[in-house]
Amino acid sequence: MMRSLWTAASGMSVQQVQVDTISNNLANVNTIGYKQETMNFKSLLYQNLTTSDATDSTATGLPSPMQVGHGVRLGSMTRDFSFGGFLPTGNATDLAIQGAGFFAIMDGNEVSYTKDGSFKFSNVNNEYLVLVTASGDPVLSTEGEPIMLDPGVEAGQIFIDPAGTVAYIDRDLGTQVEVATLQLVQFANVEGLQAIGDNYYRETVASGAALSEIESEGLTRSEIQSGYLEASNVDVATEMVNLIIAQRAYEMNSTAIKTSDEMLQQANGLKRM
Repeated sequence: MMRSLWTAASGMSVQQVQVDTISNNLANVNTIGYKQETMNFKSLLYQNLTTSDATDSTATGLPSPMQVGHGVRLGSMTRDFSFGGFLPTGNATDLAIQGAGFFAIMDGNEVSYTKDGSFKFSNVNNEYLVLVTASGDPVLSTEGEPIMLDPGVEAGQIFIDPAGTVAYIDRDLGTQVEVATLQLVQFANVEGLQAIGDNYYRETVASGAALSEIESEGLTRSEIQSGYLEASNVDVATEMVNLIIAQRAYEMNSTAIKTSDEMLQQANGLKRM
């Protein structure tokens, strides 16, 4: 009975984390470029009551061992990086990536990566315009530098093609001026990326180093859609079903604890009989 208490408690613990994860997914249903998370569980150690091994050379073993489990634990958390769909905005600097690529962002002194392409040009002391994220962090080019324009360039002159080339129309000369190309990177194990907030990810040993699409061989190049953003890939209907399942599992484990407690009380009462 004591074993059942701890087994049920482990079930309540992991279902609480499951509810937390689902709640976070639902909270980010409208977050640009958000990728939903999924929890994976593993069983705890088993106690062998009997084994299927033969006790001597002439005896035959049981057809299967008799084992009792000790509950469940968190195994891993995976992030679904499937495409979330296009959201039209009409803004030339709103960008959606169709493919496995990520934008490279200078986040303080480190480079972060994102699927959130809600960018804009920010005026820096009337000296130049720099392409930044909603948090004000510079977007990097294939040269690893911020993308800058002359402050006299207006929003209507700017365009970004599917290859990520940032350009504008010089109205005096009537020519197209290419400024830079957006850095797009991929990872050998995208699920190994570490989420750090603000829709940013950092590379880890598990993800492997960032691979530049323009420099690395064997990568399928991504395409950029200007005037669109990538929507969250959270499926609300699926998450609501998962939430109900997690809630019911939590309730059933709670009932198992109450039942075990009642059995312990009855066993203790036998001493007074």
